[in-house]
Amino acid sequence: MSADIKEIHKEFLKSKGICTDTRQLAPECFFVALKGDNFDGNAFVLEALKKGAKTILMEGSTSYNDVSLAPYRSQIFFVDNTLESLQDLARFHRKYLNLPLIALTGSNGKTTTKELLHATLSKQFSCIATSGNLNNHIGVPLTLLRMNKQTEIGIIEMGANHQGEIAELCRIAMPNFGFITNFGKAHLEGFGGEEGVIRGKSELITYHKKNGGLMFIQFTDEKQMQLTQGLNRVIINENVVRTRIESDTEILSISGPEGPINSQMIGSYNVSNIIAAIEIALYFKVPWLKIKNAIEDYQPSMNRSQVIKLDMYYVIMDAYNANPSSMVAALENFSKLKKRSRSTVILGDMLELGKASEREHQAILDRACQLNFDNILLAGSNFEKTHCHDKRVQIFSSYEALEAYLIKEPPSYGRVLIKGSRGMALERLLEKVFVG
Repeated sequence: MSADIKEIHKEFLKSKGICTDTRQLAPECFFVALKGDNFDGNAFVLEALKKGAKTILMEGSTSYNDVSLAPYRSQIFFVDNTLESLQDLARFHRKYLNLPLIALTGSNGKTTTKELLHATLSKQFSCIATSGNLNNHIGVPLTLLRMNKQTEIGIIEMGANHQGEIAELCRIAMPNFGFITNFGKAHLEGFGGEEGVIRGKSELITYHKKNGGLMFIQFTDEKQMQLTQGLNRVIINENVVRTRIESDTEILSISGPEGPINSQMIGSYNVSNIIAAIEIALYFKVPWLKIKNAIEDYQPSMNRSQVIKLDMYYVIMDAYNANPSSMVAALENFSKLKKRSRSTVILGDMLELGKASEREHQAILDRACQLNFDNILLAGSNFEKTHCHDKRVQIFSSYEALEAYLIKEPPSYGRVLIKGSRGMALERLLEKVFVG
């Protein structure tokens, strides 16, 4: 079959949705045979067809000589690059739907804000948002292609670790609205330092300047206020809703114009995430009571500031990811929580910091030592290079060494903070040490 984007889209609309993995394939789906460094989707095309895929997008030409595919030629689109074609299809589909679409990015809190915003907007609209953290050059197209004529608002999370990536995701998604949670010390290696992070995340602002969109801007972020001067924008500030941390329950409680919202979230660093979700929802005229219900029903998950109460421990599992900005915020918040016997901090390496790695890991250790923790356990090759003479501190070269120690010497009863980069996968400690 020809590879004209209109024809591809027409067949996509007849399908039951996109699939890129034969292990998750449903009958009548549109299978895209992506290629990567360690896999070739073309090798799974026949399996996809036998499992009931309606249409195939694969790399090759009409002269492709796999005899086993001959009976299915009418179901196959041949293209030069399946990833580029997937992105083109998503862009075409986004134009076809022409719905309001909000793009979210930032160094910290973007996934939490996305989840909160999805919860609030879904109380009023049919809303589709990025699943989990599928926020890259593959995840964004897949999210767009989950939307349909019944979708009233879309929310796209955009992740990036180098210059140009947000710009490319904007080209695909063409958002009408944008929000940047913050500029922090994340992916310093790929972005080339803190100024590089600001330039990279600000590609969302640049897109809206060129295309006439609207940005939601944090009033407290001087850099965002400066960069968006003259842009169509809505200023988010805490005059609409005021916050307080309930010291007894350690959760965030929000006071608003029509009564309080008692969330299930902890951490002063989540205040701005909640307020952003509230004020963006208010912009879209979601009633306060619906916003209140959405925020109060939301429970942190996926190891993001997740509170786990056990017989002997009160664990804050924040091990989904880490960078210097989020690490400091987590440590300072943990130090302010109501005292529960002894406090133990378990930190894993922060990755993708490049030349700043040694300096930033030492700074985190120094800050942890300044706070009122009873034990500080560090793991990873980066933390292993730090220096400290504080008797509370123990440093392990790897996750495995940390785990082996904790199995023999588990922490005393009390509070435990667990935080590290995704590559450290510190959530494994929960079953190995604290539950098991």
